[in-house]
Amino acid sequence: MLQALLAHYDELVRHVRRRFGGAGFARDVVHDTCLRLIEKPVAPARAPLALLRRMLHDAAVDHCRREDARRRWVEPMAELPEVATPPAAGPERIVAARRELDLLILAIDALPERCRTSFILHRIHGLPQAQIAQLLAITVKTVEKHVRTASRLCQARLDLQQGRSA
Repeated sequence: MLQALLAHYDELVRHVRRRFGGAGFARDVVHDTCLRLIEKPVAPARAPLALLRRMLHDAAVDHCRREDARRRWVEPMAELPEVATPPAAGPERIVAARRELDLLILAIDALPERCRTSFILHRIHGLPQAQIAQLLAITVKTVEKHVRTASRLCQARLDLQQGRSA
């Protein structure tokens, strides 16, 4: 199955893109399916290309459902709300705080999708990890790992961008 996926990679990406749109989305779905086949091989099939198309369709539908569930909990904002600053904060501190917030946003945006979603839902929206696991159809341990990884990656990126040693 994996050999068939690799041999028909571009065709399968086009297949997913035609049905669901977005070349990046299609590549992600094919890539995720490839990883799943590496982790858990499937028995040979009489029509491997047809089975792959079905698997990709199902994976794309699952991905869309997870994204819809995430959107219900995470509202995109065109602009960040104004940050309340204590009256004693001088202009230098305000500029530094805004710069640090911008760096944090960049660090969060650079996280892998699952890490980013788990991190935002837990650390920003305060959802319990068990609820996040249920929403994303993953285990609580996986949520814990994603939040821990996201925290570590964000801190490392902030330290790097601010010239501190990690």
